[in-house]
Amino acid sequence: MELITPQRAAELAASVKGRRVVVWGDVMLDEFVWGDVTRISPEAPVPVVDIRRESVRLGGAANVLANLIALGARASVVGVVGRDRAAERLEDALDAAGARHASAGLVTDESRPTTTKTRIIAHNQLVVRADRERRTPVDAATEARLIDALTAALPEADAFVVSDYDKGAVTPRVLAEILPRAFERNIPVLVDPKIRNFDSYRPATVVTPNHHEALRLTNTEDDTDAGMADAARLLRERLGCESVLITRGEHGMMLLERDAAPVYVATVAREVYDVTGAGDTVIATLAAALAAGASLTEAAALANHAAGIVVGKLGTATASVAELLNSFKPETAAP
Repeated sequence: MELITPQRAAELAASVKGRRVVVWGDVMLDEFVWGDVTRISPEAPVPVVDIRRESVRLGGAANVLANLIALGARASVVGVVGRDRAAERLEDALDAAGARHASAGLVTDESRPTTTKTRIIAHNQLVVRADRERRTPVDAATEARLIDALTAALPEADAFVVSDYDKGAVTPRVLAEILPRAFERNIPVLVDPKIRNFDSYRPATVVTPNHHEALRLTNTEDDTDAGMADAARLLRERLGCESVLITRGEHGMMLLERDAAPVYVATVAREVYDVTGAGDTVIATLAAALAAGASLTEAAALANHAAGIVVGKLGTATASVAELLNSFKPETAAP
């Protein structure tokens, strides 16, 4: 069954332009150190990486923002950073991504570092990752500032995304304050969840756990199509949300809307080099498509194509409108 035609995909892509999407969550700086390995250290059986270059990219909720901008949406982000060099580099990366004013919603908490993930890559393979972060929830004063920032941002929004990476910027208090306000505006409310806050994601239009999270949350090990459908029903009942979209890696996605039959979306990825940030691409494309008037099934199909593009790239990546539409062409689509 064809979930979306190339013509409809083009119509939605054109309609995304100018749509406003607000993203709230754990913003991160992704650092990449690229090099070569030609020897093993005499000090320990580990590779010695000869560094050739370094680069930075937006990560976490900031990568959701970058994906939205790549699709032509007008996006802003609300999150927490430290007062450090990493925060400055993150703001520079926002500017470079075309989100010059997006950093207005960043709240500075001097007690926390800006979440930074440093990946050392040699010969296109990850050697090691080092994280600098504080995962405890933000304090009450920072929560109040987040609520103020979100309250100011939401009136202009055509969709609202919560990107929870369990780094402390998303808390039950702020969720309880903000999700009802967003939902009452009759805009799509999308949540990329983590287990710690799961019961606080209400109300929501769609929640997008991966299959590992879905299995843990429902205390099951059945990752078959039927098992995933049962898990989605349990999660939808638990939250009272409208829909659940489970991302399943090489098995694609499964969408359950209300009491309808589940819709299985087969993967279109042809080469998988790196799954880093693929979930960010999925929820960004979902939000952009829903803001443009797509049905959830159409939005899921578009998101599946976008994810198939970014997993074919190394490192945190985005999918452009041209790449997305090109993926629907017969010569580039999966058989």
